[in-house]
Amino acid sequence: MYPNDSLTHWHSGQGHWSDIPAEQWHDWKWQLKNRITKLEQLETYLELTPDERAGCLFAKDKLALAITPYFFNLIDPKDPNDPVRRQVVPSAGEMKTAPEELLDPVGEENTKPVDGIVHRYPDRVLFLVTDRCAAYCRYCTRSRLVSNAQDYNFHPEFESGLEYIRTHPEIRDVLLSGGDPLLLSDKKLDYLLGELRKIPHVEFIRIGSRIPVFLPQRITPELCEIFKKHGPIWLSIHVNHPNECSHELRDACERLSFAGVPIGNQSVLLKAVNDDAATMKSLIHRLLMMRVRPYYLYQCDLITGSAHLRADARIGIEIIKSLRGHTTGYAIPQFVIDAPGGGGKIPINPEYIQAVTDSEIIMRNFQGEEYRYPLIDTAAQALDKSAPELEPILM
Repeated sequence: MYPNDSLTHWHSGQGHWSDIPAEQWHDWKWQLKNRITKLEQLETYLELTPDERAGCLFAKDKLALAITPYFFNLIDPKDPNDPVRRQVVPSAGEMKTAPEELLDPVGEENTKPVDGIVHRYPDRVLFLVTDRCAAYCRYCTRSRLVSNAQDYNFHPEFESGLEYIRTHPEIRDVLLSGGDPLLLSDKKLDYLLGELRKIPHVEFIRIGSRIPVFLPQRITPELCEIFKKHGPIWLSIHVNHPNECSHELRDACERLSFAGVPIGNQSVLLKAVNDDAATMKSLIHRLLMMRVRPYYLYQCDLITGSAHLRADARIGIEIIKSLRGHTTGYAIPQFVIDAPGGGGKIPINPEYIQAVTDSEIIMRNFQGEEYRYPLIDTAAQALDKSAPELEPILM
């Protein structure tokens, strides 16, 4: 039992699938084969609202419906506003497109030198290796690509991506994403990571994945051995609400950590999911207890059909303000907006700096109290004036 174990429910168990042998339940391939992917399946477990039913009918044209049995069990079926439910059950809101929304909200298509590679920043690339996920987040930035519901027709080409990285020595950092890279077989992951490790200028390899959250059974001893073999491999997971922090996720994170995989978390600020300080504080504390460092809190991208899930960005600023000074520094993520159109991630912080003058920085701390810090030139000048002159030492 962990300290403060009552903060959230640390859900575990097979729920609706209690008649399934434990050996099958803990098999990640069984979980994938038995995902909820059709409206009729969903309706056997949930009483859907009219909005949800309409959203499910529309999903085939925008972003497929898929929920693993494990993750579905984290939903409270009696609560139509359950925060886990809002993330994975389609809604009629997805059928509406606001004027500011885009199919490619962060401008990836304009920075693709070859298929599967996004080269936006000078020293790093995004390597898209699959178009499939274990389950589909309804606010997905790449909903144009993942699940192929919109006929994007993406076919990852490992070799062309690897060759691009090999021939561009400025690339020191490679992020594997997609879709979800951890849906690839052990053999394919072993090959990809091995080929990247052979490239002399690649210093940093990381993976973006929600598999530990949707499908913790995938984090097998065999997979962990692959990470050990090619490590260090850094992993960014994606947890948005404390109710996702289950025994199974905790155990998966421990297996990864013991395999030498540093783990960070990237949350998305979502309306009626985590857009309040108490929920976010509970989440980040639980993440630290699972050996996961809160890394980013993203403002939801302007993807088409996401207005019903986007919280006001000012709420994100207030949440960070409420955390600063009131919890461990390690626990506080960086709030960022991935600038629409391809500007990259821009940090958004509360206004702690009140003014910068020729002589000092004027600041306010988390309690609103004002402090002043002298600038280096001013401090050095004052020190020079007050220091006594030293006579030369004769040898």
